[in-house]
Amino acid sequence: MQMPPTSPDTALEPPVLTTEHVTPPAGRAVALRWRQWLGLGIVLLGIVAAAAQAWQWMASQPTVEAAWWSGLVAALATALGTLPVLLSQRLSERAQDTLFGFGAGVMLAACAFSLIIPGLHAARGAGAGAWGAGATVGGAILLGALVLLWMERLLPHEHFIKGVEGAPASRTLQRTWLFVFAIALHNLPEGLAIGVAHAGGDPLRANALATGIAIQDVPEGLVVAMALLAAGYRRALAVGLGMASGLVEPLGAVLGAAVVSASASLLPWGLGFAAGAMLFVISHEIIPESHRKGHEAWATGGLMVGFVVMMLLDTALG
Repeated sequence: MQMPPTSPDTALEPPVLTTEHVTPPAGRAVALRWRQWLGLGIVLLGIVAAAAQAWQWMASQPTVEAAWWSGLVAALATALGTLPVLLSQRLSERAQDTLFGFGAGVMLAACAFSLIIPGLHAARGAGAGAWGAGATVGGAILLGALVLLWMERLLPHEHFIKGVEGAPASRTLQRTWLFVFAIALHNLPEGLAIGVAHAGGDPLRANALATGIAIQDVPEGLVVAMALLAAGYRRALAVGLGMASGLVEPLGAVLGAAVVSASASLLPWGLGFAAGAMLFVISHEIIPESHRKGHEAWATGGLMVGFVVMMLLDTALG
């Protein structure tokens, strides 16, 4: 049987591909975009469901709920402090260092009067002797500092002056997120301190601590937003990141209250741990940042004023 003759043009002619076999690039892009939006919607629904369950659980835990609200007030104070950045140009470096010192003073007094001394009393109340109480709280202080040191070494982050620290950052990890990690490391001990104080069963002292932290969070939010603006970020982004920097405080407050509320014997350890974490941040982050630009006297003056303000708050409200 002979095959019908074919011309050379016909033999070399490629097969015709119709739209049934090939999806246009625009169609693929639309399909990919819809899949991305669907995945984002599923993730958001999961977050909403988890948040609803967490809220129901907090409603059944009065101590944790009180810690949440106190941490949220501190976060709102941070957000309030960023608002002047929308209207003003820049804050002088001397004023920034003074406000850094003020925050360090408030945190130092909070460590002494609201965390360490109550931790010693709690340890003595649990039956420990003078040496035992001191050893318990002292060990917890060292443990808190070591955990913060480990987190700082583990998480890549960037300071406004010292630059990048921690583990090597991925090339895709934007500089913005390095600042976010640094601010989160700074604010986490404050949230833990609020939560542990509420778990201690002394609402007046816990409220005094939360009030002091909220007071120092106002200038802290201003300084953070100003520093981000000076680092080259757009004004709106600097304010947004400054506001978001306080969100870790209510989360830390819930964590601290939940852990310590699980067992009364953990209260001295929780108070000491929060104090150690805050002392690490003060010594390793805030004081060096406030002294690096030659305004040591102003920063020290701010520290003294902040210490006295927090001491008065603890005495009057606690």
